[in-house]
Amino acid sequence: MSDDNKMKLVVVGAAGKMGQALIRIIDETPGVELHAALAREGSRFIGTDAGELAGLGKTGVTVTSDALTAFLHADGVIDFTSPASTVVFAGLAAQARIVHVVGTTGCSVADDEKIDAASRHARIVKSGNMSLGVNLLSVLTRQTATALGAIGWDIEILEMHHKHKVDAPSGTALLLGQAAAAGRGIDLAAKSVRVRDGHTGAREEGTIGFATLRGGSVVGDHSVIFAGEGEQVTLSHHAADRSIFARGAVAAALWARDEKPGLYSMLDVLGLAKDQ
Repeated sequence: MSDDNKMKLVVVGAAGKMGQALIRIIDETPGVELHAALAREGSRFIGTDAGELAGLGKTGVTVTSDALTAFLHADGVIDFTSPASTVVFAGLAAQARIVHVVGTTGCSVADDEKIDAASRHARIVKSGNMSLGVNLLSVLTRQTATALGAIGWDIEILEMHHKHKVDAPSGTALLLGQAAAAGRGIDLAAKSVRVRDGHTGAREEGTIGFATLRGGSVVGDHSVIFAGEGEQVTLSHHAADRSIFARGAVAAALWARDEKPGLYSMLDVLGLAKDQ
């Protein structure tokens, strides 16, 4: 692929750990190049070479806070920022008619509606987790929930992340919860249990429980526990490095480049949507 055909990608949140991981993965991935690196206004990293920030050496791409300039002539943007920022970037991606890969978690219903509206003009890939392993886990979770049924089998989702994560349950835990609920044909919002404290009484049949742990530098651990009478089935995923999310996000951008405007998930990217 010639340089002219390389997909020009913008990394937003470039100064963060995830942004730096994305810059490194883009540098080593054929068919893509770093077009711009965006940091929030006032960041001390503005004016820094993005490659030096990510430990690569000079790339010639300078970190900026000017989103309009960053998006100019770009083919796609990769976004692991905050819900408020993601909504803004979705609007800009729609105006530019480009790809927007969203790994941001913690979006509200109103946020999701705005992102969905932007997908009428942008090709948006949004997922609570960009890794192949987690998305395969979601398929297995749905299949297991369907196979075991609701009677006699309780579902609990356990997740742990680093101490700086601000949303709970994690986007991945909710993705897995949605898969389990779909397998049972129920509405997750109506059947999820997020908090247990004090004298809670017996566990309500058919609910899906979430347990959230935070501490240290854990990148992401998730388990879906199917607890029956006298037996237990556990499906788990351990993320050892942020690069797995970065690789998935770059793969999603390349996949979406030739798709029609719309809202997609990693299951579409990986060809697993038919299994859901």
